[in-house]
Amino acid sequence: MTTTSTTSTTSTPVPAGGAAPADWEAWRARRTEVLSDPHGWLSLTALHWLGRTPARAGDVPGQWWAGADGVHVRAGAGDGLVLDGEPLTDERVLHPVDDGAGVTVVAGERHVEVLLRSGNAGLRVRDPRSPVLAAFTGVPVFAFDGRWVLDGRLEAEEDEVVVGSVVAGLTQARTAAGRVRFTTPDGVERSLLALRSGDGLQLLFTDLTTGVSSSPTARSMTVPAPGPDGRVVVDLNRAQNLPCAFTDHATCPLPPAGNRLDVAVEAGERAPR
Repeated sequence: MTTTSTTSTTSTPVPAGGAAPADWEAWRARRTEVLSDPHGWLSLTALHWLGRTPARAGDVPGQWWAGADGVHVRAGAGDGLVLDGEPLTDERVLHPVDDGAGVTVVAGERHVEVLLRSGNAGLRVRDPRSPVLAAFTGVPVFAFDGRWVLDGRLEAEEDEVVVGSVVAGLTQARTAAGRVRFTTPDGVERSLLALRSGDGLQLLFTDLTTGVSSSPTARSMTVPAPGPDGRVVVDLNRAQNLPCAFTDHATCPLPPAGNRLDVAVEAGERAPR
């Protein structure tokens, strides 16, 4: 079964030793390439939440509904839906991972991502003809500033945390790795609760630029796993927007409680809209 990996909570990682402006420019180029994907985050055109009875979901072909055993879809030959490379011409039950990977059903040029969030089933439409994608020329950024490449240290303490979402009522369970402490350019020590993200750590945060010159929700960055001494590099020039900064059809997490920096982080990505 084809799956779509959800990346609303991940960032483009910082490569080892990647604190130089040239490395940052290469990271920005890669970021632009990823966002330009014809079925990436900028291609989202709709998010439909499903009920318990068969019904159309916007202009998505077929009938869709949520059941106790999974997400149901019923389609005929004229609907033109394709699952795992084969025409979908009957009723199927799909099993997306809650708060994780979705199942992709192809509808012509569009990809219909069948997802589950906090037990709620939905369809997210990815259209390569999205106006947002067509208008995209790159993400606005603050100029690279080496002062925001910070030495940090993880104070390890595993814990389970629940974070909210930009969609009211949705939550997400995550594993916290502990607090990352660092000193910002004004000489003040600050810290952020770090979440496990693959082999690395994810820092989800807001600061005094949030909603002013940067995204009104949060920014995110992933740092490599710390060494035995807990040391990490926190390069805030690579703080990037979550998908919800670009589209209203994402279900991005909110930062853990307390992850607000009382300083203006004028580094990384600016608000794109």
